[in-house]
Amino acid sequence: MILSGGNMASGPSIFALDPGKISVSFEFFPPKIEKMEEVLWQSVAKLAPMAPKFVSVTYGAGGSTRERTHATIKRIIEETNLTPAAHLTCVGATKDEVNEVAQSYWDMGVRHIVALRGDAPEDATAYKPHSDGYANAAELVAGLKSVADFEISVAAYPEMHPDSPTLAADLDNLKRKIDAGATQAISQFFFEPDQFFRFMDHVRSYHIDVPIVPGILPVTNVKQLKRFAKICGAAIPNWLAHLFEGLDDHPATRLLVAATVAGEQCRKLAAGGIQDFHFYTLNRADLTYAICHMLGLRPVKKQQ
Repeated sequence: MILSGGNMASGPSIFALDPGKISVSFEFFPPKIEKMEEVLWQSVAKLAPMAPKFVSVTYGAGGSTRERTHATIKRIIEETNLTPAAHLTCVGATKDEVNEVAQSYWDMGVRHIVALRGDAPEDATAYKPHSDGYANAAELVAGLKSVADFEISVAAYPEMHPDSPTLAADLDNLKRKIDAGATQAISQFFFEPDQFFRFMDHVRSYHIDVPIVPGILPVTNVKQLKRFAKICGAAIPNWLAHLFEGLDDHPATRLLVAATVAGEQCRKLAAGGIQDFHFYTLNRADLTYAICHMLGLRPVKKQQ
């Protein structure tokens, strides 16, 4: 049960949470160069013992990472015990092309898709659907369901999608995605837990009853964060930017501050009834590992 009111500041310490009730998932992105590939697989190896519910792999604008996403998913299946979830978008592809990719994932053993409308390519000023493609994420979800019986996650926006004219329009769009067959939603990152709880009140008022998993972005690079936030419409609180001022030359301190901020965010969410967390790892394991440790999770030992 999610509590939208109450004083979360007086809730339990993050260290007192029952780890048996906590579930996590991780997002990675496919590497562009050999050095980044090494970093990715080091991160996968470090986080795998936390026994995530699933790990998702992103898909670039216009399908720009299609082959790399496919290769990353394939390697996860072949070399780990993790459950992969492949991202798919509507951008830059026909319905047949998207369905073909989805079918290849199903044949590979993938049963979970993160279905997204997708962002416009970098050289475009606004999103424009392919003339023979899926127009939006709701159509994509319905199309994927016609390919195979995937578990499908979609995106939710606690601070409203930047292309939505109103909150009502944004919630209508989320409901269409759920009605089309999505089984859960993963939220865009945010930093004020109260914002997420207000959003959940609106979501439930629209009779959307699937799980909404909060997306957690551990932050160390504020410049990079501002770029992400501009794309997705997320707000950066003044207090957050202030926390990282003067730490450009202090990487160890930045990590400590970042872990503290994300840990407190998770504590407040847990005090309000949240038990599932999705981490945008940016292919960096240390911060996410530390936060999972604070949530009470410990490495699952391999069976001998």
